[in-house]
Amino acid sequence: MTLKRAAAITGIGEMKPARSPDGKTALGIMAEVSRLAMLDAGLEPKDVDGLLIGPPITEMVPMWPSVLGEYLGVHPSYLNVVDLGGAAAAGMVWRAAAAIAAGQCRTVLCVTGEASDIETFYTPRPRRSAQLPYREFEVPYGPMGVNSGYALIAQRHMFEHGTTPRQLAKIAVDQRTNACANPDALFFDRPITIDDVLASPLVVDPLHLLEIVMPCTGGAAFVVVSPEVARRAPQPAVWLLGAGEHATHMMLSQSRNITTSPIAVSAPRAFKMAGVSPGDVDLVSVYDCYTITVLVTLEDAGFCPKGRGGPFVEEHDLTYRGDLPLNTHGGQLSFGQPGLAGGASHVTEAVRQLQGRAGDRQRPNCELAFVNGNGGTMSEQASLVLGR
Repeated sequence: MTLKRAAAITGIGEMKPARSPDGKTALGIMAEVSRLAMLDAGLEPKDVDGLLIGPPITEMVPMWPSVLGEYLGVHPSYLNVVDLGGAAAAGMVWRAAAAIAAGQCRTVLCVTGEASDIETFYTPRPRRSAQLPYREFEVPYGPMGVNSGYALIAQRHMFEHGTTPRQLAKIAVDQRTNACANPDALFFDRPITIDDVLASPLVVDPLHLLEIVMPCTGGAAFVVVSPEVARRAPQPAVWLLGAGEHATHMMLSQSRNITTSPIAVSAPRAFKMAGVSPGDVDLVSVYDCYTITVLVTLEDAGFCPKGRGGPFVEEHDLTYRGDLPLNTHGGQLSFGQPGLAGGASHVTEAVRQLQGRAGDRQRPNCELAFVNGNGGTMSEQASLVLGR
C-alpha cells in the first residue's frame, strides 16, 4: 500500500513566536491556530472528523484530543496523540493520510502549541520522576541533556570527518538571512555573520549560543484531507507524495553510530514512495534544533555523501535566494522553537512555499519539498516528500 497522493494539506494556521506567553495558555494557543487552519482550508468545526495532537512539553495533560475537541466543538471519529518530539508534526501528516486511506475519516486537524517563557523554561520544576533507563545509565555520568548530546555528535563528526566550526556556523548564518525575510520570525531583521556565531558564548563545546534553538511560545496547525475534500479547497492542495519513519535509540549511548541518524532509513523510504530523489527537490525544510542536526540530516537524507556535509554547506547557498534553499522561514534557530510547534513550522513553511504564499522569501517554481522531523537526540525521525 502506498500513501502517495492519498491525502493533501489544504490549510495552515500559525502563531507568531513570542518570548513569553503573556497570559496565553497552551489550550488557547492550540484553539487559535486550529481556527486559523480551518479558515484557511475553508472548513468549519463540523467538517473535521479527525484530530491529532502534538502535546505541549510544559503542560502534561491526559486526553488532549478530547480536551481540544470539546473546546473547539469538534467531534472526531479518529483521534490520537502523536508524541515523537520534534518529529511529531511530520509524523502526523502521514498518520492522517493513512487514516483517510483506511476510510476512518476525511478531514484531520493536526495541532501543536506551547506556552513557554524563555526566562523560566530552564527553571527546575517539581515533577514526578519517571524511572527511565537514561536516569540510571546516562545522567550519573554527566550532564546528558540535549545540549550535551548534540555537542557529542558535533565533536565526533569533527573528529571523523574534519568538519569545522565555521562550516557549522554558516548554517546558522544562512538561516538567519531567511529569517530576515520573514516578519514572523523571532529574530527578524537581526542579521549575523559567521564571526558573530563563533564569538557567541560556547555553551557545550563545540556548540555556541547562536547554534542552539531558543524555546518560546507559539503554535501551528494544519489540515490534512481526502482527495475529494481537497478538490473543493480554496487553497492549492499540497499532496503527500512520500513518507518514512524510523528510530534506533532513545539514549545516545545506545546509538551504534552517533554521526549516522535514523534519517538514513526514513528519508530513502520517503523518496522511494514519492518516486523522486534528493536532486529533484526544490525546497529543504528540516529540523534544526542545532546546526549539527542540519548537517547530519543533509548527509543521511542523501543530499551529499556521509562526511561531506561540512564542505557541502560551504559550497551551497542555503538562503531563500540560493541554489539549495533550506528552512526558508529561518528555521527554529531563527524563527523560534515553541515546543512541538517548532517541528510543525517546517511543515507549514513547506506548504506556504508549495502554494506560492511565502511572500518576499518565495522560491520561484517550487514544486517539491523534503521535510524532516527529529525527536530526542537524533532519535525518532519522520521524513516527508510533499508536492503540488
